[in-house]
Amino acid sequence: MSQNLPYLAHYPVHLQNEIRQLVDANKLGDWLRSRYPNIHKVANDNDLRDYTMSLKNQYLKKTAPLSKIIYDSKIHIVNHALGLHSYVSRVQGGKLKSKNELRVSTLFKNTPEAFLNMIVVHELAHLKEKQHNKAFYQLCQHMLPEYHQVEFDVRVYLTELERSGSVFTPMSKT
Repeated sequence: MSQNLPYLAHYPVHLQNEIRQLVDANKLGDWLRSRYPNIHKVANDNDLRDYTMSLKNQYLKKTAPLSKIIYDSKIHIVNHALGLHSYVSRVQGGKLKSKNELRVSTLFKNTPEAFLNMIVVHELAHLKEKQHNKAFYQLCQHMLPEYHQVEFDVRVYLTELERSGSVFTPMSKT
């Protein structure tokens, strides 16, 4: 029962085969939970704003401000994305005003912090580098040194999520 791995299609065949073996053995979720045993506590839009602004202030102090930072339940379905950055331009009087927004898929409300961190770092990097080019990925690695490994693991997570419907147990409200 060999699985098609759309989220991992651009990775080397040997890595795809390792993940395929875990899927076939029904052990991919266990593998992810062993690598990332704890989920983050960034539970709502206010927490996400604080979390994002902390990273932005640490690494990107001189970039344009963010007017909106939210979890968005429509991102994954509509845009086939995990996070979005957008630039909204409006004419106010004789000036053109631009506002930056950052949205994170609600898929990341109940995941390990490393996954949320990778998505936020990726979207923040777009404030400085619009395209996915060498400078963009260097900036991502500056903010998150293990960026490429976490991105791979997020893709593995998406593979398991699509297959099983859940991987990480949501945090209990205490």
